[in-house]
Amino acid sequence: MESEGRQEEKNMESEEPVSPTGQYFNSSVLSICVLAVLESEIPIDDSSTMSLLQNVFLPINPRFSSIMVSDKNGVKKWKKFDVKLKDHVHVPIFPGGLSLKCYDDHLNEYLSRIAMENLPQSRPLWEIHIFKYPSKNAAGTLVFKLHHALGDGFSLMGALLSCLQRADNPSLPLTFPTLQWPSKMDSQNENFFLGVPRFLSSAYNTVSDFGWSLLKSSCVEDDRTPIRSADPGVEFKPVTITTITFSLDHIKQIKTMLGVTLNDVITGIIFFATRLYMQSSSKKNNGHSTALVLLNTRNIGGYKSVKEMVKPDAESPWGNQFGFLHVSIPESSSTDADQSPDPLEFVLKAQKIIKRKRSSLAVKLTGRLLETLRKFIGPKATARYIHTTLKNSSMTISNLIGPVEQMALSDHPIKGLYFMVVGVPQVNIYSLVSFFFIGIYRHLTCSILMEFVVESYNYNAKLHGKDENCRGNRERIHRPPEIPRMH
Repeated sequence: MESEGRQEEKNMESEEPVSPTGQYFNSSVLSICVLAVLESEIPIDDSSTMSLLQNVFLPINPRFSSIMVSDKNGVKKWKKFDVKLKDHVHVPIFPGGLSLKCYDDHLNEYLSRIAMENLPQSRPLWEIHIFKYPSKNAAGTLVFKLHHALGDGFSLMGALLSCLQRADNPSLPLTFPTLQWPSKMDSQNENFFLGVPRFLSSAYNTVSDFGWSLLKSSCVEDDRTPIRSADPGVEFKPVTITTITFSLDHIKQIKTMLGVTLNDVITGIIFFATRLYMQSSSKKNNGHSTALVLLNTRNIGGYKSVKEMVKPDAESPWGNQFGFLHVSIPESSSTDADQSPDPLEFVLKAQKIIKRKRSSLAVKLTGRLLETLRKFIGPKATARYIHTTLKNSSMTISNLIGPVEQMALSDHPIKGLYFMVVGVPQVNIYSLVSFFFIGIYRHLTCSILMEFVVESYNYNAKLHGKDENCRGNRERIHRPPEIPRMH
């Protein structure tokens, strides 16, 4: 017995500790997951699913075959676990011979359902859902549900893309665009001529942004508007997921005409669409609203392979390496409620905001603040701080870069890929996935996760015989009827 106890203690010592952010995202306060949706060009043949998971997916990272446990001191660690793959693979069953519209509705309802469900803590924190029915966008749909405690979007996207191949030549690896940084000579010249003004500007912006972030994370809330209900428990309510594809030609026209960047255009589109929706839904179209922008804090120029990320001294380590920044959504200068705002005005305002935020170090200070809070008040209280930060804002915007070539999974060409973060106490989440083909933007897919707090929730509550005023929590969530699934 004594030797067994020593062995167990030795095993606990060798287990990998859970990162601070992983602890925040998997607690009684927050439980945040990522849904990654792959749209197949051909009907899905799932006969090789188990072998792919066993031989390709699980070896990517030990966390995919580990569960989160606490040692005798309450420290959370990743413990190796014997994975039963059939418990992680779900194939929903629906009637055959239905129209594309019906299957679209079934897919949307299914995504809404799995977005609301908590992943079981008794097994590794991931699932795969295979929707083997045609929809208007795909011949079949594959959904990965991964807990955010496993890693951030950069890590999880890297893991997912490790399972994919190039559609044109599976023997070649997928490639990604590289960010262009200013040359060293340009930086030296810039520092020489503009060093002092730039330093003063950066210091002012850092203090201003960090101070504003502290206020927004504690006592200052956004106004109640059509995009923010301010109701408690919105993360437990049904969701609607919509995807939009923007034309490269239109984006390039705006970029060239205004002399701005692609990011400026996309951000301006989001801000413009938000204000337009607010104007059409309510007279209070210029209420104060804030977007929480999630930023990758790795100092890199592109994706790294999973093998590089899991190295002890990796330049771009696996895990949650990101920060957040509050950005006020620009107000429309139009005073006429019946007049539509100028879309180009929002692009120019977005450019001004982004340019200013680039010179701020508030994101790094926010990361240091979270670590300080964890040390002094504990992970649970820090998770509550993050929850308040999200709740006090109106929306979250995140972005990932896709590969240059078209992707394929086990000889299934992928025509679309999008993702969304679920379990967040907000009404709107904008998740951007940029795809480059032949070295240029071909399209940019924007996944908008909107929780229609009144209409959608009341509709689902009535549909499933639940009371409109019911409240959810981490232990007891109101759900629609069970959908038959094969394992």
